[in-house]
Amino acid sequence: MAKGITRALLIAWAVLLAGALTHPLAAPGDLALRDMLVLDTPGISNAAFGLGDLPARNAPQDAVLAVVGQALDASWVARVIIWSAALGGAFGAWWLAAVTRSRAGLGQSAAAVAAAMAVAVWNPFAVERLLQGQWSLVVAAWLLPLVAAAALSGRPWVAAVAVWAASLTPTGALTGGAVAVAAARSGRARAGLTLVTALASLPWVVPGVLSDAHGTTLAGSAAAFAPRAERFVGTAGTLLGLGGIWNAEAVPFSRSAGFAVFGVALAVILATAWPRVARGLRLLVIIGLGGAAVSWLAPDVLGIIVSDVPGGGLLRDGHKLVMLALPGYAALASALSPRMAVAALACALLQIPDASLAVRELAPVAVPVDERLVTKADGRDVFIPGRAALARRADGEVIVDPYAKALSLVESGKLIVDGRPTDLDSPRYAAADKAWAAGDLGQLAALGVGVVAVPEDADSFRVVETGAPARLDPLGPALLGAWLLLGAALSAGCVRSVRAAQRTAGRSSPRSSGRHAAGRSRPSGGAERRRRAARG
Repeated sequence: MAKGITRALLIAWAVLLAGALTHPLAAPGDLALRDMLVLDTPGISNAAFGLGDLPARNAPQDAVLAVVGQALDASWVARVIIWSAALGGAFGAWWLAAVTRSRAGLGQSAAAVAAAMAVAVWNPFAVERLLQGQWSLVVAAWLLPLVAAAALSGRPWVAAVAVWAASLTPTGALTGGAVAVAAARSGRARAGLTLVTALASLPWVVPGVLSDAHGTTLAGSAAAFAPRAERFVGTAGTLLGLGGIWNAEAVPFSRSAGFAVFGVALAVILATAWPRVARGLRLLVIIGLGGAAVSWLAPDVLGIIVSDVPGGGLLRDGHKLVMLALPGYAALASALSPRMAVAALACALLQIPDASLAVRELAPVAVPVDERLVTKADGRDVFIPGRAALARRADGEVIVDPYAKALSLVESGKLIVDGRPTDLDSPRYAAADKAWAAGDLGQLAALGVGVVAVPEDADSFRVVETGAPARLDPLGPALLGAWLLLGAALSAGCVRSVRAAQRTAGRSSPRSSGRHAAGRSRPSGGAERRRRAARG
């Protein structure tokens, strides 16, 4: 009975943690906050498949939403993904706690499980990235404890499915694969999970190889996106607490009020369990925190990689690397004694006590889009002269330009952070802008621009036709199809492996009747004495 009550309480705790950070998403409207822009029906375009004017930073996420959005409300699909990942993070931490305590020879502890759940879900990285609008990155971060638990348990198929789910975003593919390989129990499993990571990365690796947009990211962008110190703890202490996103506007008030000290206290408490956690997860903690520290201490070195190495732009936001420490932190929390686990739980919650209030910024809003322009464009590439890469909501909050999601837009990609340019105009945007200034519609058509939408006021455009037809590179749908088939194949393999494990467990368990009766375990001495006393 007591075990059942404990289990029910832990399930309720998991639901509470997930709901507390995602409750604003239940309202109707579009998901629009800073980097997050999910319309009900996103447009199908080359950019959605990662083959547009900018690096494929949102592949295959945008392609999935664009395709699914033709039949379902894409913003609600994104909500379901976020909710599922939050619960997956909590239950993955529970599983990781069971595996960690078993490997360390420790008994069960509900307090340790609850602490592991809190560390995995309710952490500054997840909250700050949600407020930055990087929802698919948070989805990946929440899935990492599940990846680690499955790999440590010798369930590579389950780990592979979780890695595939995390690969909705490029960083998720890399971090999910790193965790899976580090936690795998055999060389065969590591090789298989490495292959899965490589295949799951094709939707952004292939466009990255083919893209001509490498030179648009400036070396100075690494410094602009470097980790940021929070009050009383400095940059090093902030990173230990898994906080420190570059954008101060995406940080809960409590972090700037000094509550980050509880993150440092949490790290100190977790360090006491260091020897009891799997070596691979400890290594990831060192790599994650160390890598983020490099982006803080040596941004110029990182800037060279960002500007000169294809795909190096993934590393310019070096703070993202701290997500590699998440499964290790959750495992450390689970390996604590009950008393220390309670202290860790308190620190985990107190370092961002206002998280549930801060995420109210995620509440969906109505994002106006000129549907007449969408209809007129009919899938053709659209150039909007003078259009900035970012727009503003009605309340003044910065968001991604909604027309970049609703149309096949010729995107500038130019970005300025704190007055410092981090990205230049994309080559095609610069060429289209020059052709439009010269009145050369033929050159615009040669660039693939079918429609020029000249803003007349805030809500309407004057349309100029160039004669260029709609074009959709078949490579994009092919890459998405391959990614989806990979997920289906991994899921089928996962189901088969679970069923096989259940059959094996059933054959090895003792039977209570017939010719297997001899296999029953004998009662313990205490149980036998109680039975005799009852008969007497």
